[in-house]
Amino acid sequence: MPSPHEGVAPKKKESVVVVPDSVKGKWKAVKIAVTDKTANKETVYTVNIGSSLTVPDSGLTIAVDAFLPHFTMDGTTLTSQSNEPKNPAAQIRILEGNKEQFKGWLFSLYPTTHSFSHPKYGFTLVDFIPAS
Repeated sequence: MPSPHEGVAPKKKESVVVVPDSVKGKWKAVKIAVTDKTANKETVYTVNIGSSLTVPDSGLTIAVDAFLPHFTMDGTTLTSQSNEPKNPAAQIRILEGNKEQFKGWLFSLYPTTHSFSHPKYGFTLVDFIPAS
């Protein structure tokens, strides 16, 4: 008799973002460069952490969910080793209309790592703004 788990794919563990107390509230916003590949034009937008911004004339919205100045991954836990911007990363979502097209991370030191591939637009984390 087959086991009840046979043929069932193991569940992928969901990554958990943990923003340490040493980082919480220390960063206000990130600057994301949006490149229009067809016009070969780049515009930098400032998006507050925890909020979103509609990119003019694109139908796209960028939501910034979290910022980790010293991004590190420990198993399925994504966190920051310190409040020093040694490996800055922003967790973003890109929405087209109401449909989520991308959910992932932008890394300022590694702009092509896990980057969102869109036919017309490119997205890069270029700066981060500490809370005053």
